[in-house]
Amino acid sequence: MVNASTPSKRLLAINNYFYRRGGAEAIFLEHMQLFSEIGWEVIPFAMQHPDNDASAWSEHFVSEIEYGRESSLLTKVAQAGKIIYSFEAQRSIEALIEQARPDIAHAHNVYHHLSPSIFATLKKAGIPTVMTVHDLKLACPAYKMLVDGHVCEECRGGRIYNVVRHRCIKGSLVLSGLVFLETIVHRGLGLYRNKVDRFVVPSRFYREKLIEWGWPAEQLVYIPNFVDTQEFATGWSEGDYFVFAGRLAPEKGLATLIRAAALAKQRLVIAGTGPDEAMLKALVAELGADVTFAGYVSGGNLRRLIGEARALVLPSEWYENAPVSILEAYALGRPVIGAAIGGIPEMIREGETGMTAIAGDADDLARAIGAMADLTAAARSRMGMNGREWIARDFSAAAYRDRMVDLYATLGVS
Repeated sequence: MVNASTPSKRLLAINNYFYRRGGAEAIFLEHMQLFSEIGWEVIPFAMQHPDNDASAWSEHFVSEIEYGRESSLLTKVAQAGKIIYSFEAQRSIEALIEQARPDIAHAHNVYHHLSPSIFATLKKAGIPTVMTVHDLKLACPAYKMLVDGHVCEECRGGRIYNVVRHRCIKGSLVLSGLVFLETIVHRGLGLYRNKVDRFVVPSRFYREKLIEWGWPAEQLVYIPNFVDTQEFATGWSEGDYFVFAGRLAPEKGLATLIRAAALAKQRLVIAGTGPDEAMLKALVAELGADVTFAGYVSGGNLRRLIGEARALVLPSEWYENAPVSILEAYALGRPVIGAAIGGIPEMIREGETGMTAIAGDADDLARAIGAMADLTAAARSRMGMNGREWIARDFSAAAYRDRMVDLYATLGVS
């Protein structure tokens, strides 16, 4: 176990953004905090951004790139070059290494802003490097193995031209072509395979999928995500609804969920915004389903919304990794209904902490929702508390940190 007497080491923590922007950033920042608490000096490296947290090291951050903003053709060309290979990021991290002398580097999301060019610099400096796999970019140029709302593995075996053929990036030939070129360069230079020592994979599913696609098993280490259950209240007064919380996007399976709720004659609350909102509201009207759109909900209001639900439902229709939302629902003492796809089913103990249903199958999801509704409130509460006890043991912050320390030790940092 780790304790406060651990000798001080320097961790170089790397991510595009240095503020709580999404799930990857939350893990990145909490990772930094966990190691600071045991006496490590943690040094961030990121992109400059007005929302960034304060840091004494920010002078070394790379200049800001925000795609989608209006800019000149010259600026767009320069940004395209940085997507593929950022010499600026290399120069910046080289200066930071010279000043900070880190013992180990741990990267999270670096695509498009910092770029994996930094891994070549870290390798040259002899710094052991770890990267957490938050998506499927190592295998799929478009991150998600998803085309037109269905799972796609056509790029397997090096057939990455499919990213252009299917226009996988926002339906754009230009953007898809840029990502195709990016992938050719990164793979040709071995920036991930030969420059990163270990990849941390939060789900067993992703680890096995990457091995299927040719990644060496010894390079991939399963370390699940975590939550601190002590930060989550339990004992909520249960309401009469099921809840979904997340982005309203095609891969989330919300049309299937709405059809399932209508079939099961159960009330559903959908929290979130996204491109499918208008279509989903039209579907609700068409079916006459008992569905409420709560809009964007966060913080204590979101915890209450989930805590008072009969169950959280994740009807995903793509290869989810290891959704932190499942861990948070358990921490709140609520059960989970999840689609049996990607890393979701390994986070649900059937009949003990929740239930699973066939991804994309409204009838089967309706069956699971109906079965959960047929239980007593006490039985649902027991399921949720079973989940809480499970994650307090196996998905805790302390377990995560210990596993990470053990991993670093295998790379000579202890």
